[in-house]
Amino acid sequence: MKKILFIDRDGTIVNEAKAPDYVLDTFEELEFYPEVFRYLGKIVRKLNYEIIMVTNQDGLGTKALPTEVFWNIHNKIMKAFENEGIVFSKVFIDDSYPEDKKDTRKPGIGMVTEYVNNPNYDLKNSFMIGDRLTDMEFAKNLGAKGIFINNDEALGATEINSKREELDKYISLQTTSWKEIYKFLKQV
Repeated sequence: MKKILFIDRDGTIVNEAKAPDYVLDTFEELEFYPEVFRYLGKIVRKLNYEIIMVTNQDGLGTKALPTEVFWNIHNKIMKAFENEGIVFSKVFIDDSYPEDKKDTRKPGIGMVTEYVNNPNYDLKNSFMIGDRLTDMEFAKNLGAKGIFINNDEALGATEINSKREELDKYISLQTTSWKEIYKFLKQV
C-alpha cells in the first residue's frame, strides 16, 4: 500500500502572502519556503511517498483572485518544483470561501475521496503537511496524521483554541523546518 504526503501550498511550500488580503496574486510576492526544494526533493527521491497538493484558494476566479493571475503564478510554482525533480501526482484546488461550508474545502475531505477506503493507499501512515489547524483537521478527517508547520503563532491563535487541544493528538510533528520534516519522515 502506498503512503501519501498531502501538502498544502501557501505557507507550506511557498510563503504565505502578506496582509491585508493574504492572497498570492503577484510574482513579486512569490517566495518559496526555505529549503523546501532541498528537503522535499530528498523525500521524493529517498522515501516512499506519493505527493499530492491540497489547497484552499478563496475566491479563485473572482475579482479578488482572477483565474488568469492565479494560474500564471501557480504554473510557475509547479514548474519550479518540476525543474527540481519534484512532481505532484495530483493537485486539488478548492475555490470556495469558509462560509460556503463545502466538503471540498479543507478541513473537508471531499477533494480527495478517491483515496478514502482505497485499498491501494495506507492513509493511517500518510501525512498532511500544512500551516493551519484546518490542515491538521483535514488529516484527522482523512484518518491520516498531521505535520504542522507552525510559522505564525498569531495565525494559529486566531483559530479556535479548543480545536488545537482536540487536534494535538493528530499532530505527529510541529516544526518550521523542511529539514526537520525530512528527518522525521525518514524515521517513521
